[in-house]
Amino acid sequence: MTSTREYSVAIVGATGAVGSELLKILEERRFPIGELRLFASERSAGELIELARGEVRVDRLDPEGFRGVDFAFFCAGGAISAEYAPIAVEAGAVVIDKSSHFRQDPDVPLVVPEVNAADLEARERGIIASPNCTTIPIVVALKPIADAVGLARIVAASYQAVSGGGKRGIETLSRETTNLLNLRDAGDGGSSVFPHRIAFNCIPQVDAFMADGATKEEAKVVAETRKVLHLDELPVAVTCVRVPTFFGHAVALTVETERKLGARDAERLLRESPGIVLYDTSSERPYPTPADVGDTDAVHVGRVRDDPSHPTGLQLWVAADNVRKGAALNAVQIAEIVAREL
Repeated sequence: MTSTREYSVAIVGATGAVGSELLKILEERRFPIGELRLFASERSAGELIELARGEVRVDRLDPEGFRGVDFAFFCAGGAISAEYAPIAVEAGAVVIDKSSHFRQDPDVPLVVPEVNAADLEARERGIIASPNCTTIPIVVALKPIADAVGLARIVAASYQAVSGGGKRGIETLSRETTNLLNLRDAGDGGSSVFPHRIAFNCIPQVDAFMADGATKEEAKVVAETRKVLHLDELPVAVTCVRVPTFFGHAVALTVETERKLGARDAERLLRESPGIVLYDTSSERPYPTPADVGDTDAVHVGRVRDDPSHPTGLQLWVAADNVRKGAALNAVQIAEIVAREL
């Protein structure tokens, strides 16, 4: 973006997977930063991070550190956001929160810029929430279809990379894979990162189970999809599966629409929509894989086809870089829009 003004920016959780990607994207997109403050846990405090602007020290999170900050990005989990986001707002910052803590607060907009950027106008609390890394590609893919013919029901099955569990998730898959390939026990079975071994395995559980048998991750995707699309009563069924890939979430979507939309018309709408790369069904490469979408900004959509079991059904395959578009990039895109208004 281009701006004559520079902003004071704080990143909470700067050394984590999302915080590190956020720093990278801010530099890539030349967000106008005059001052950069990096915060993390005591374990990471004192680290020096090498950036284009030079080395920046990581400090321990301190309420006084938000004085004079224009934008505060929170990438450190719900408990930290709950405690420190209101402090940052009180100090005058616009908070963009990647945790789940504020997502269902009726006074906090939950925003994906390609879908509902207009919701940024209603941010009375000074906090903007960014959705779950699985919700974002789902709603970007659904938006043009919803606008054209309405949505009657959504069924989704996600295939989520271990980076959704942060740096510890990445380290766990790497370690387990190395151990197994060296004919050793995988280790880490039943660890706090994943409930079972993830190397050469898949786990139909992301986050803890709730009383109704759904996981917290599945409940998040349902609630967030409804809120972002402004469809509070939309029937949504989700199964979230952790798979042994490092980066890139994929989702198999089955969509029932209010009015008939053929697959070829759906492809046309998707092709013309911002933030989407469409893989033509008739091409030699009709779908993306998680390996294809790493370090890219778009939501990738393929295998668009009519659902033979339902008169207004469509089926789609969706993939995106969960750490980039599913987290860090979405937050930066929000900041870019807000910065134009400041």
